[in-house]
Amino acid sequence: MTEQPPHIHISSAIVSVLPAHQDDVVRSLAQMPGVEVFHQASSKIVIVMEAPDSGVIGGRLAEIATLNGVLSANMVFEQAESLAELGE
Repeated sequence: MTEQPPHIHISSAIVSVLPAHQDDVVRSLAQMPGVEVFHQASSKIVIVMEAPDSGVIGGRLAEIATLNGVLSANMVFEQAESLAELGE
């Protein structure tokens, strides 16, 4: 079996939060490895996540859903790219 080259999985998600908890949730998200807060407005936070496989992304999204003040965390998009194609 031929070994596949390393890939990176990139995903975006929308996190819906209670307004009183939005700042705390943003701080928690910013501290998570592979998570970037892209935008926030009206109790919605848009994040971008990067990980070596989709299982890590799914686990991170499940972790986010359990944060205090989070109503939902839903993946919007996921793409896998070969690191060689990205020049890394």
